[in-house]
Amino acid sequence: MYRFRTTCVEESKREIVANQPLNSDDAFTPAEIAERIEKMGVTKARLSTLRLLLLALLAGAFISMGSLFFIVVTSESTLSFGMTRLIGGIAFSLGLILVVIAGAELFTGNNLVAMAWADRKITMRDLLRNWLLSYVGNVIGCLITVGLVWYAGIDKLNDGAIGKTAVGIAEAKVSLTFLQAFARGILCNALVCIAVWLVMGGHSVTDKILAVIFPITAFVTMGFEHSIANWFFLPYGFLTNPEHSLSISGSMQNLAASTAGNLVGGTVLVAGVYWLAYVRKA
Repeated sequence: MYRFRTTCVEESKREIVANQPLNSDDAFTPAEIAERIEKMGVTKARLSTLRLLLLALLAGAFISMGSLFFIVVTSESTLSFGMTRLIGGIAFSLGLILVVIAGAELFTGNNLVAMAWADRKITMRDLLRNWLLSYVGNVIGCLITVGLVWYAGIDKLNDGAIGKTAVGIAEAKVSLTFLQAFARGILCNALVCIAVWLVMGGHSVTDKILAVIFPITAFVTMGFEHSIANWFFLPYGFLTNPEHSLSISGSMQNLAASTAGNLVGGTVLVAGVYWLAYVRKA
């Protein structure tokens, strides 16, 4: 009788534990993240044109602020190359943190919308519309920010050192070959989309910020190419270059190559791989 009662109590305890919800602080599993990103893709694809453009404009401004932060932080640094880039990468992370926490539509992150298309939840037209409008809005946001920063005279700070740093960054980007910029664009957006993937696995604002910092800092430190950030770096470098030594054709080549690379990195290496791993029906 005693054993029977003990067994019943133990079984009751196990049932209570089994029925308790999981700790809400636990990260979502990769399969759950894939499902959440797919649903997010459907929502993004159905945004109205005005709302999508406005949020994309904000994303361009946010990424531009991160880019300017990078320029100021790395200007005239006396640290080693790697440490300077590391600190600059942390500063640049501001851009994507603002995008994911404040809410905005970033073309590179929206490459993950391809998961919803692959699962036939949205059409190819929906996908291309989202990419086109988010890209156009991002570019407008970047160019508006370039103008504001230029008229604010930020390039004159530290006896003009900020402007010299901006020109140096732009010149380095223009000097890349098409293939180099393309390859760096692939690597860049693989990390950006991984950052967004990790963000979708978190619950709190702190979770999401930490999810952004490491992948974004890594891509900046390693010199990869982000097409939207380049829509700030290149025009701003051009404006702050009194000798006008920057090539417009070279700038356009960089933007085209980095954009194409970002598309491949985000859609194939992240959205495509994770769709095959967690969403595709066997």
